[in-house]
Amino acid sequence: MSAVEKEVVAKVVETVTLKDGRSVDFAGKRKMLKETIIEDGRVGIRLDFRNGETRTFWVPAELLLKFAGHGAEQKYGDETAGVEDIDDMVLAVDDLDGRIQNLEWTIKREGGSMAGTSVLLRALIEFSGRSQEQVKEFLKSKTQAEKLALRNSAKVKPIVERLEAEKLSKGTKIDTDALLATM
Repeated sequence: MSAVEKEVVAKVVETVTLKDGRSVDFAGKRKMLKETIIEDGRVGIRLDFRNGETRTFWVPAELLLKFAGHGAEQKYGDETAGVEDIDDMVLAVDDLDGRIQNLEWTIKREGGSMAGTSVLLRALIEFSGRSQEQVKEFLKSKTQAEKLALRNSAKVKPIVERLEAEKLSKGTKIDTDALLATM
């Protein structure tokens, strides 16, 4: 299936009338929808299935903290999805935690917004002489395009290139200098 065909399939929406009388929309190939329910001091989930079935499960009070911990693990783990660089992963979870502490649960980050940010952060600290927190605050509102432009600016790019080369040389287990010396 081509990328265009996949996009068309993803945009197809089927409205299903559930056995409890509600109507819900299933997009693309989605077979199940999940929803958190908070009612009368209880927490539960409702699962709606494309075949019209629906299930509601209530979290036992004795397991509420375990469920909360699992949800937190999932939320913080999801924030690093698709992020390859470990330093960028650390920045991504730090950024998420800042939003969580401000009670901002559903704010979405731009896809790949942390990719390469750790090197940019270090380069801007070196370039500006500002603290890590000051530079993090500066970068927080920047789009991925703006971060890329900063990385490629004439003043910052040489620092970025040096830091990336240092990072790359630390990651390799092969002594390239010794290898080149044998040539």
